[in-house]
Amino acid sequence: MAFFQNLWAELVSEFTATFITEQRYLLFLNGLKTTLIVAFGAAAMGVVLGFVIAYIRTTHDHTGRLRFLNGLCKLYLTVIRGTPTMIQLLIMYFIVFGSVKIDKVPVAILAFGINSGAYVAEIFRSGIMSIPPGQMEAARSLGLNYTQATWKIILPQAVKNVLPALGNEVIVLLKETSISGYIALQDLTKAGDIVRSRTYSPFFPYISVALMYLALVLVLEKLLGYMEGRLARSDR
Repeated sequence: MAFFQNLWAELVSEFTATFITEQRYLLFLNGLKTTLIVAFGAAAMGVVLGFVIAYIRTTHDHTGRLRFLNGLCKLYLTVIRGTPTMIQLLIMYFIVFGSVKIDKVPVAILAFGINSGAYVAEIFRSGIMSIPPGQMEAARSLGLNYTQATWKIILPQAVKNVLPALGNEVIVLLKETSISGYIALQDLTKAGDIVRSRTYSPFFPYISVALMYLALVLVLEKLLGYMEGRLARSDR
């Protein structure tokens, strides 16, 4: 009985030191806010960048136009997908913006957005290429040019096809932002590490961070499932 009492007292003491002492819960809340800003800012940038690249590459594949831009896009995809995300983040902060005094949040958004754009581009491209060629031929026979047919016929169908993969990319991106601490950005993971360094106890700080990430992922999965359900009902 005394063992459980001592264990309980120790857990209460560690919980208090982790969250209550010096209002350390604010570190977690501020870290969570930073993580969400970086993740969703980078996701928005990745979607826009990925869509543009996918459009350039599929246009080249179908028409042979935009050869130079297609070459640049292929180079971008090769470099970004072939190097670690953490190295890209460090290059962005210490080399690209090394001589400029700039807030770390925009740097992180830019680095993660550029990284995500490469993967989103291939997701969109696979979705566009999955549409049967007869769809484009039918649209052209109705008098639509290539651009009109792509925007009005092909892309709406492609977006439905790639939504699960796109949602998964956002989830992966959210978890990847945990390396932001390498540029001293106080995100959720860094907040947990700061608290751990002050309490000398890793249990509550790291378990709390893990549970927060898990909760965010579950919410995103719920939203994704809801969107997929709405799209499925619209098809019937």
